Order: sequence, then C-alpha cells, then structure tokens
Amino acid sequence: MSISRREFLSVLAAAGACGFPMLREASAAEVDSLYNPPVSGNVHFLHMTDSHAHLQPVYFREPSVNIGIGGMRGRLPHLVGANYLKRVGFRPDTRESYAFTYLDFERAGRQYGRMGGYAHIATLVKRLKASRPGALLLDGGDTWQGTALSLWTKGQDMVEAQLELGVDVMTAHWEFTYGEARVQEVLKKDFKGRIDFVAQNVKTADFGDPVFPDYVMKQMNGIQVAVIGQAFPYTPIANPAYLMPDWTFGIDTHHMQSVVKEARAKGAQLVVVISHNGMDVDRKMASLVEGIDCIFGGHTHDGEAVAVEVRRPSGGMTLVTNAGSHGKFLAVMDFDVRGGKMVGYKYRLLPVFSELLPADASMQRLIDKLRAPYASKLDEVLGHTEGVLYRRGNFNGTWDQLILDAMLAVRGGDLAFSPGFRWGGSLLPGEPITREALMTQLAITYPYCTLSEMNGKTIKAVMEDVCDNLFNPDPYYQQGGDMVRVGAMSYACAPQEKMGNRIQDMRLHGKPIDPARTYKVAGWAPVQQASAQSSNPPIWDVVEEYLRHNPTVKPLKPSQPRLIGMRGNPGLAT
Repeated sequence: MSISRREFLSVLAAAGACGFPMLREASAAEVDSLYNPPVSGNVHFLHMTDSHAHLQPVYFREPSVNIGIGGMRGRLPHLVGANYLKRVGFRPDTRESYAFTYLDFERAGRQYGRMGGYAHIATLVKRLKASRPGALLLDGGDTWQGTALSLWTKGQDMVEAQLELGVDVMTAHWEFTYGEARVQEVLKKDFKGRIDFVAQNVKTADFGDPVFPDYVMKQMNGIQVAVIGQAFPYTPIANPAYLMPDWTFGIDTHHMQSVVKEARAKGAQLVVVISHNGMDVDRKMASLVEGIDCIFGGHTHDGEAVAVEVRRPSGGMTLVTNAGSHGKFLAVMDFDVRGGKMVGYKYRLLPVFSELLPADASMQRLIDKLRAPYASKLDEVLGHTEGVLYRRGNFNGTWDQLILDAMLAVRGGDLAFSPGFRWGGSLLPGEPITREALMTQLAITYPYCTLSEMNGKTIKAVMEDVCDNLFNPDPYYQQGGDMVRVGAMSYACAPQEKMGNRIQDMRLHGKPIDPARTYKVAGWAPVQQASAQSSNPPIWDVVEEYLRHNPTVKPLKPSQPRLIGMRGNPGLAT
C-alpha cells in the first residue's frame, strides 16, 4: 500500500489536531519539506543499516570521540560535533544538529524526541517508494540482533519486520551469530526469494564455494542494475568462530573486481555494493576497484549526510555513503543513468524523527503482536538513571561504565573489560532502566561473564591488539568495534604510535601494572567455545543483580584514557 502526498499531509494535520507533539516543533510544510525530497534521475535506492533490532523509537547519542589518524584524520567519518556540522553545512541548535551529533544531547533529546521505530520508518518508506517507482530498499545488516526480543526469538521479530517493511536486498554481520543453520532457515522458510541475501565474500571453508549469491540483478525503469553484497569481513574474529565454523569471510579486492566485471558483462548499467565493511574500509575498497558506482555502507554506525566521492585507479569516481544506525536515518539516492552509465546523482540522509512521522498502522500492529508475549518482562523496571546513559564512542560511555561497575561489584576482580560494542540505545536523566533498555546493551548469543587470571604483560597485549583493530592506519586491518572498555585501571593511549606502543602508563589504584604479576580480570562476551564458558552467568544477570542493590544510578563519569598526540584532532569533542 502506498500513500499520496496529499494523504501524507492529511495524516500529519490529523495528528496535530489530536495533540501530536510534533506540531509544537514543526509545521506541516516543514515536515513536507524534510520528508518529500524532490525526485530526480531514473534509478532510485533507499538504504538503512545497523538498526540492531530496534523496532521501537529510541534515543541514540552520536559519538563525541571518533578519531581518525594518518590519511583519515579530519575526513569523514572522523569528524564530531561542531567540526561535523561545518563539514556538511548544518547549523548548531537544530534538528539536524541533534540527529547527527552529540551536541547538547539531553536538551535536544527532550526537545525533538526519540528517533526511528519501524512503524515510523514504514510510513516514510511507503511515501518515498510511491514517488520513486521501482525504488529498491537495501538493508545493510546488523538487523536481527541488539534487543531482548530479537535474542529471545532468534531474530524472527526482525525477519517479519523486514518483510512488512518491504526490504528488497540485504547483507549481514551479527545475523551470523545466530549460527549457520538459523541463517539458512530464515532464507528458506521466510525470505523465499522475497528478500535477496547477498554476500560475495562468504565462502565454504572446505572448497571455497559461494554460500550466498554474490549479487542480484534488478531492472528499474528499463535500466539493468546490479546489487553486490559485502558481509562483514571479520565476523569469525570479532565474534565466535564456532557459530559459523563452515564458512570463511574476508576482504578480497580481486574477487570483488571480478564480480563487478561479471555484472557489467551481463548488462548492468549501474553497479552498487551493499556493504558491512565500515566506512574507512569502504573508502579504501572504492579506491581499488573499478566499475562500482556507489557503496552503501554500514557497520561503523556513521550517519553521514553527504556521499563521499572516492577516486578510482582509472580516475573515475565511486560514491561511498553510510546511513547511521538504530533506525535513526533512511538514505535516499537518486541516480541519473544515461547511455549505459551513471551521469549524475542526488543523495540525502533523512533523519527519522518519530514525532514527525505518524506510525504506519500495519507495521504497528505487527510490532504490538510481536511484543505482546514478552511485554511484562520487557517493561519491568530495574532502576532509574539520574544521568545520560550512552555507549557510542571510541572509548568508554556511561552505559559501559555501569556494566564495568556491575562486574567488579558482583563478580569481583582487580579490573574489568567490556567489549567495544557500538550498538545500544541511550537513556535521558530521569528515565527508568527497564529490562528492555538494559538488554539493548547486552543481548548477544554468547553473554557469559567470566573471571580470569592474566598477568600484566597479557593485559597489555590484549589492549594493544584491540587498539590496533581501531587505529591501524591501513583500514583493511581494522576489524571493527571501538576500544575495549576498562574498569578500575587507568591508562594512556597514543593512537598514532605503532602496535606495541599505543597503550602506556597502565595503573591500578595509582600503581603501575606489573607485567609479571597475576591479576583477576572480569569480562564478558568471550569468543572461545561456548561449552567452556557456560558455567559462567550471563552478563544480564550480573547487571540486574547490581541494580537490585543500586537501583538509582547517579550521573556516571566514564573512565577515559589519557590521549597522547591528539591535540586538535577534529574527531575529538572540543
């Protein structure tokens, strides 16, 4: 079902008449201007990525630390706050500033409200597809994981939401953590050709055969279009390899080039890649492979309001985009394809303000049905927060600090590690910490909370390894995620140094870490075989136990490293 522009504005007017709060902030004309971008060209794509199973609208604070080093210093996506606004031409203290930056997050969040929510996204998707015949909706993955509901249903809630939303093509990352059998089950029982699942870089471990189609060919307004899939290349490293033992992943520029050539030979006049590489990796791939018109990127959760033009070896140009996360944004790309090639484009990344977009009735009914069996468990209040709880950023966030404090209090240990996951919604001061809100930080299939013994040398080696994943100057060696979060131990970090020299001045209660001394380290999300970890409690039990004794969470100051050599870096809050 589609809705016309007149019907769309009528719904907005009716919402205002009922006291819908968006009309206190924006007129119907302003909303129409935001969500009715002019149509151009003859080939159209909508793109969303990294929703992390957030069916409901969410607060999500963008990072105040997103450091770029070497050739990436000062380039998108490594600009935050005022530096980002200047680069893309947005004014401060606006809706766009709230959507795309961390600036004045608490005040702006109360003024502009939550963002995303699949019922609100559905309204926008229908609106845009109605004005762009044949438009394809791409989903960049990290869709089936990230909430309690998705964990408990093995991603079935999101599979049904994708089908209702009208997703046409997807690739993946966290989807694989449900295991090979579950992924194949969804493709055969649910998708059944209704959604094309593409990933040219996933092969069988025995003979190197393709597990999924490399690409899919579509025809739009008489134009042949190829959509190539690039799944997250480091899935068996960033996540437990035992969950996908028969498949290999990776970055293979030569194979990507061969796939592009094959698609062109079969008549593709436009070739796009739906990628879960991360934006730095996509920029490098775009500079090495000929014949890609656009990479619709994901994984690093960067909401970029502009498409970055990257020069190919031949001198041509490939566009690289990234559509943010958590349902906050929907990208619209209009291509002008003539004479068998792309001659122009218009790109917009639309922030999805849930108070400005009425909920689609059909999608809302589905969400209500999916949530109903679990509602009482999801809605149980475990505590309240007096400060902003957020996660996203290169180093500790306040949600991470709460998890670290909980592990140290409940499990014990000298220090604690928490993974540098990028997903999870934010809470504003005064909000309840429900089980649903807590699980947006913890919902994974390998949740075991461990207590291990490590000597100081090993602790440094672990931190150096993770730090290299984040700050290696070659994007192809960046394996995803932010820096491991550390509790009780202070340290300095020099991102521009080489591996082995980035982690410095490690101290526990003011005393230097002794390389030869053994320390007890609490942690969670181990990637070792599950059978060796299942005797440990899941992390959500640990944090819930902590909240039973500490139900009021005072404003937290996350433990941050002392940064060396980063003065003036535009990826740091000023």
